[in-house]
Amino acid sequence: MKKKKRTFCPYCGKHITRNSEEGIVRDFCEACNLFFYENPLPVVSAIVVSDRKLLLVKRGKRPYKGRWCLPTGFAESGESIEEAALRELREETGIEGKIQNLIDVESCTSYFYGDLLFIAFEVEQTGGICLPGSDTVAVRYFPIEAIPRLAFPSNEHAVQTYIRTKAESWAIMDSFAGAIAEDQYGKKGNLLSDRLVEVIEKNVEAIAWNWVRDAQTNVSTSAYHKIEEKKLFNNVYGILSKFCRWLRGHDGDVNNFYIKLGSDSRKKGFSLSETLSALSLVRRHIWDFALSRGLWQKTVDIYMVVELETRIILFFDKAAFHTTRGYERVSR
Repeated sequence: MKKKKRTFCPYCGKHITRNSEEGIVRDFCEACNLFFYENPLPVVSAIVVSDRKLLLVKRGKRPYKGRWCLPTGFAESGESIEEAALRELREETGIEGKIQNLIDVESCTSYFYGDLLFIAFEVEQTGGICLPGSDTVAVRYFPIEAIPRLAFPSNEHAVQTYIRTKAESWAIMDSFAGAIAEDQYGKKGNLLSDRLVEVIEKNVEAIAWNWVRDAQTNVSTSAYHKIEEKKLFNNVYGILSKFCRWLRGHDGDVNNFYIKLGSDSRKKGFSLSETLSALSLVRRHIWDFALSRGLWQKTVDIYMVVELETRIILFFDKAAFHTTRGYERVSR
């Protein structure tokens, strides 16, 4: 049913005509000398998410009867737009809530209602029990990745806007959970810094040559100054390869690798301090290379770099410990 046009003046009952005011043609009552203004109707929606599941209601009335949508309705006179959103949420779902953020504002034209102004809020549940209201026949939480097609395009737009605002924080939370699983249970997690690991893997040779040039000039690694470049490169390339494999969850023989590195260094006459300093330089060049990627634009980028730093520290602390063990075994 199309929205009906105004025919009679509500004040005097005379027929409405059309007249121009400031270049806009409006309904006009000649008897009352009065213009009538058609303003968009404010419509509020509540986005309630729990464990990345979105609360939706199934409509029990026209338009779009039987379709899923956000808890949505018209704001009433005498209430704030925030009060309207919470009232509609309560009436349609039985849930009490608290406004968290304004998510989206969008204008659209409805065949049924005319011009509408949709306003969507993120709402936190504070109480109540999920039960359908007078205008709804079902209330249900849907996983974010399995949301059905919604009745109103404005709802679709608001939900996608909400998901974009949460994408970074969700990615960080997932990565943090993966890091805990990897640390406590030995399970390979999906970490944000894996993207940086891919960059490091593709540039192992460049990092290795940077280390070679540093090791041959650094005062803390004087024993390496006279060693052939290619030999140094092969040694550090092996260390970097072990590091990348460890980051990918392939622990393998990392412990024995560094025990042997320590014992070989001792047999070759390198001091323990020079050996550990050489390892420290490898760590520094990995870190410097990661920073050179310029990933400091967004919060998620900063988290990714910090996460990688933590993983670098964990690996090279382990490497230094087992290298020292191998060095000490030979000296006994």
